[in-house]
Amino acid sequence: MLEKIAHWLSRKPKIVALTAVLLLIPSALGFIATRVNYDILSYLPEDLGSARGERLLEEPFHMAATSMLVVEGMPAGYTNRLINDIKAVPGVSSVVWLSNLVGVQIPMEMIPANFRDIFFSGDATMIIIQYEKAGASDETMHAIDAIRELCSERCFLAGFSVVMKDTKDLMDSELPVFVGLAVLLALAAMMLTLESTVLPFLFLGGIGMAILYNFGTNIFLGEISYITKAIAAVLQLGVSMDYSIFLYHRYKEEQGHFDDNRDAMARAVVAAFTSLSGSSMTTIAGFLALCSMRLTLGRDIGLVMAKGVVLGVATVVLVLPALILLFDRQIEKHKHKSLLPDFDRANGFILRHRRFFFVLFLLLFLPALYAQNHAGIYYKLDESLPKDLPSIVANEKLKDDFDMASSHFIILRDDVAATDMNALENAIGDVEGVTSVLSYHAMLGTGIPDFFIPEAVKDMLKQGGYQMMMVNSSFATASDEAADQLARLDDLVTAVDPDALITGEAAMTNDLIETTNLDFTVANNLSVAAIFLIVAVVFHSLTVPLVLVAAIELAIFINQGAAYFTGASVPFIAPTIISCVQLGATVDYAILMTTRFQEELRSGKGRMEAIRIAANSSNASIITSALVLFCATLGVSFVSSVDLIGSICVMLARGALISAVMSMTVMPSILCVCEPLFGKTSLHWRKAPPPRKRRGAGTVSPETPAEETVPPPDAEDAALPAAPAAAAVPPPAEEGQAEERQEEAAPAIQRT
Repeated sequence: MLEKIAHWLSRKPKIVALTAVLLLIPSALGFIATRVNYDILSYLPEDLGSARGERLLEEPFHMAATSMLVVEGMPAGYTNRLINDIKAVPGVSSVVWLSNLVGVQIPMEMIPANFRDIFFSGDATMIIIQYEKAGASDETMHAIDAIRELCSERCFLAGFSVVMKDTKDLMDSELPVFVGLAVLLALAAMMLTLESTVLPFLFLGGIGMAILYNFGTNIFLGEISYITKAIAAVLQLGVSMDYSIFLYHRYKEEQGHFDDNRDAMARAVVAAFTSLSGSSMTTIAGFLALCSMRLTLGRDIGLVMAKGVVLGVATVVLVLPALILLFDRQIEKHKHKSLLPDFDRANGFILRHRRFFFVLFLLLFLPALYAQNHAGIYYKLDESLPKDLPSIVANEKLKDDFDMASSHFIILRDDVAATDMNALENAIGDVEGVTSVLSYHAMLGTGIPDFFIPEAVKDMLKQGGYQMMMVNSSFATASDEAADQLARLDDLVTAVDPDALITGEAAMTNDLIETTNLDFTVANNLSVAAIFLIVAVVFHSLTVPLVLVAAIELAIFINQGAAYFTGASVPFIAPTIISCVQLGATVDYAILMTTRFQEELRSGKGRMEAIRIAANSSNASIITSALVLFCATLGVSFVSSVDLIGSICVMLARGALISAVMSMTVMPSILCVCEPLFGKTSLHWRKAPPPRKRRGAGTVSPETPAEETVPPPDAEDAALPAAPAAAAVPPPAEEGQAEERQEEAAPAIQRT
């Protein structure tokens, strides 16, 4: 079936290319229609208390998001007019200020000082604005835009929802630059490493189609996160380039066996599909491991990227052959010599010092693991944003003028006894870092009669059998002090109401920290286990996957540990993404070299010669692949103003280089030293498994040489130890000693 499809594809390249182009239309429409979520906290598990509290704020309180407007040096008349204008903005559920909170009947001087201090500080006053929809919703984003248009330059709009709005505007303006720079740098890398100036454009064209197909089909997921949107394109470009290079190299090999290029391409497509479907499994497994995270942001990234790899393989197998056949003459016409150096001398040096590299490999584990575990991590999302963003400036103004670094929202039953509420409010006010408490009962406690409190304020603070308390804190979100404060508040409110909930940015971030700490361990272990299993099946070995995964894991430890040595902090999501993506995407480098090593061993070559040939033939592909991933991701880090995106891309770029260096320097030494162990712990390591008998036939397969016979199925395993081939191949230990003596006597090894 595959052969028939490949034959048809090679005969109809124009139809295939036209179909691929036409499919870009629905993909573009799907891309435009896919919503982007800028609220990372919305990906928290729904069963967490802070997430449940957030849903109660949305319904029945109609305060799904809250922001604070600081007005400096303006008269009360301006503030009152501004409040009325903001109330009329679509999406705003309520506007709270002192005058409309206690009613205009109460003279300002009769209101207790501790209550006035919530809204006044020097010549600045604060207005609390609440929205009907969640902070990342389109309705709230539009409302924030409208409020900013109403405000003068002496007004500062603060709050988490406003930070998300600025993040959205920033990402929308920078994303085209991300992609453009990634394409240019990847193009430059391929110009240096490929042998034709036309090939890079064809490869980018094919991968560009796959990226747009991927983004277009995201509409079936409903929405994607802004982190996924920012890194998915460059990441798919980096990890999918290998597939295009492999297909073209296989096509050039097959051209020597066929007179018609179309037949050569058909054969290359069949061979490429078989190889790429297996090779891509490790990358897909790495991405799918992210889906195990309780923080569903991992599932968002994992599904989009796994889908992208599948579509990348499909595009390379189905569309790229048509492009190559259509532009074959131009490819040949614009050929040039690859600028990559000859690696034989370097590989000879590495193999002569293989024991040193092997010991270095073992010694690096402890310091790399220590550095990884002690690298700084930050969870406060606005730390990744430029300090001159309007929302960040406003947040600092709120902290400086009103000592409000964060706000907690406590939801509890509205039938709690008045004496219990008095004790609770007093206890909360005594908690370290609490600057003010706003609640319905606290307002009554100031001496304001119940009938003076406006109905709108009552509806805001008491709804559906619940009452809400707003507790302002001087402790910043994601700080240890804020975590201790939240734990103390939880003890106090649950003593009064066991079902009470605390939510808000600080509470949700605290849950985020606890969730991601577990997620990192689970996702990392799952990716290691899945890729170990895949490699074990490919090589029929228990020790080969152990060595390959250990080598790339060391590269990951070094990559993540770099932050420890530089004193930098990385965003909380970066280690989880890097561990899964770097392992899945770059373990292919090690698999490529190991596969060629085994192939040369099976052809009868000695261990030293086989590993040198494998290294010489693999290094060019490894460098090309790593450079493309490096350039595509590094370019984003240069232009991204959002450190969350820039840090992830820097680590991806650095990880690609570290994995490549590990594969080119340490991997040959490890394979050479461990080869005797592979021979004892792997099935058919030095000799290909004998072909199976055809069902119902008494003769061997036509591909089997005449002198070989296939043992009966029930005797095959018993015959393995005494197979004739075992006598032809020296025992691993003896062979290794003989080859080492040969190496000392004749350093020059055959080059390829």
